[in-house]
Amino acid sequence: MDGFLYPASLILLALLAFTFNRTNNTIMATIMVIIAIYIVYSHETGDSATDWKNEMVESLDKSVGNYNEENDIK
Repeated sequence: MDGFLYPASLILLALLAFTFNRTNNTIMATIMVIIAIYIVYSHETGDSATDWKNEMVESLDKSVGNYNEENDIK
């Protein structure tokens, strides 16, 4: 997230968390804080949920290998 989008999204999430907290909706306020933490983490480290998913798929693909060919499954 380059430029204005990164700080704007954090400000929006902070306002939403504040609003939800003021209306005694603590579950939604907590969700907004968790989303903000994820955005900061992914921005600072470069890791994202898509990268984690791709690593998991590659790991499963390596562990399965050629299962169909090895067991003569068509």
